[in-house]
Amino acid sequence: MGVSKEQTVLNRQAILAAAERLFRERGVDGVGLVELMKEAGFTQGGFYNHFESKQALAAEVVNHALAAAGDKLAADLGQPLAPGQDLLRRQLDYYFSSAHRDDLASGCAIGGMAGEVARLNADAQLHFAQGMEAAFSAFGALLAASAATSAASSAGAPASAPNSRPGGRARAIALYCEMVGALMLSRAVGDAVPALSEEILRAARDSTFAALI
Repeated sequence: MGVSKEQTVLNRQAILAAAERLFRERGVDGVGLVELMKEAGFTQGGFYNHFESKQALAAEVVNHALAAAGDKLAADLGQPLAPGQDLLRRQLDYYFSSAHRDDLASGCAIGGMAGEVARLNADAQLHFAQGMEAAFSAFGALLAASAATSAASSAGAPASAPNSRPGGRARAIALYCEMVGALMLSRAVGDAVPALSEEILRAARDSTFAALI
């Protein structure tokens, strides 16, 4: 008896989910097809019923992970704020936390995959670029909202030389690069030198907060 279309879709989703977990933990090159398919609950022979190659799978993993990350960010930003809380600062507090650093499985997909994408195919890189664009747009909007809130709360205070700051998109890109870079570096030494890992997160957080003043 053949496999139904519905079951085929479920099987494919299981392979994608297993691949994302393993690729985040050990990178694409660090995971073999036998191990991958076993993790998903299948034999290696079934792989090519769903994907042309490991690179094709990796491209779909990147696409799926970045889309899910965008949905998660939107959901996080939709959560109500505590009195006096700023949405951007709340997001930065989470991003630079040790809990986020340790969450390889479901933390920031861009930070979790940035080291891999340059070795993947053009499709994977395109999906990654689209995910970055979405992140830049989201944080650009957060920066604008945070600046408006600060201006409203400090009405009548001396201006803080707004023309000395880069434009909205450039500022969002710079902010996001600092976020992702700090996350990747803190993870790189998290097991061997935990104190340095924490110091990286703390310094990056303080730097980004200072830039918001």
